[in-house]
Amino acid sequence: MPPSKDFPLTRAELLRLGAALCASAALPASAQPQSKSAMNTRPIPSTQEALPVIGCGTWIGFDQRPGSEEYKRLPGVLDALFAAGGTMIDSSPMYGRSEETTGELLAAAKPRDKAFLATKVWTSGREAGIAQMEQSFARLRTQRMDLMQVHNLVDWRTHLATLRGWKEKGRVRYIGITHYTASAYDEVEAVLRAEKLDFLQINYSLDAREAEQRLLPLAAERGVAVIVNMPFGGGGLLRRLRDKPLPAWAGEIGCTSWAQVLLKFVLSHPAVTCTIPGTSRGEHMADNAAAGAGTFPDAAFWRREAAAIRT
Repeated sequence: MPPSKDFPLTRAELLRLGAALCASAALPASAQPQSKSAMNTRPIPSTQEALPVIGCGTWIGFDQRPGSEEYKRLPGVLDALFAAGGTMIDSSPMYGRSEETTGELLAAAKPRDKAFLATKVWTSGREAGIAQMEQSFARLRTQRMDLMQVHNLVDWRTHLATLRGWKEKGRVRYIGITHYTASAYDEVEAVLRAEKLDFLQINYSLDAREAEQRLLPLAAERGVAVIVNMPFGGGGLLRRLRDKPLPAWAGEIGCTSWAQVLLKFVLSHPAVTCTIPGTSRGEHMADNAAAGAGTFPDAAFWRREAAAIRT
């Protein structure tokens, strides 16, 4: 399939997604500024459970020691996430102390019922995978994981077999796979085609759009929810934009920051269920979460504006 910048979905795929995404109707360029409103949700295709469209990634930001100034700021991140209507917190044993920190913060504030907890298995071998996942349960202080993902496809056949058994027993609610680099997309596509999954977590941003070509349409076709990681392109694009003035049209799509513009772009794709920008500051979480409210521009809008943003 050749590259496309038009969010390529078949007519059948669009019809299937249309009803579920009525809250995310296309926004013409002439739309009026959006007033502050509740965060949108989108259905997880395998169950139709509603999932808020902005979550929180914990890579780097939550890898902090108790007592440090950085650690002391983190309760404000969760407060801002929950106050805005967000629920997903995504972690991994790969992220240093992030799982343990998340478990501590949730236990201290007692908002566990508000959190949709997602983490990953990142090792080889059945027994090693089970041991690592049990450790994640302990670190996150939970008896049931909302989502367990095979991180970067490491020994995915082995771990998916374990997770299907755990899902039947109710230990995990959803299972999925993750990756973050286009060089792995062929393997990701093969797994998506071969396996029944609830979630795909993949990188996608205004300056890294390769997932549009096959993975996002395939996820929609297969009924797989999509979590977008690296919505700021790893942070490089956001850093480049930070000192530039916002374009006049930003207010027309309900954005007051570049971060919101970039998140609106990601959420404009109808196959995307949720995105998980990482942060260690409550004010940044609140700013990110605001991008999940209102409506989202259509593909024609981004065709007009995206090239200018990237330059």
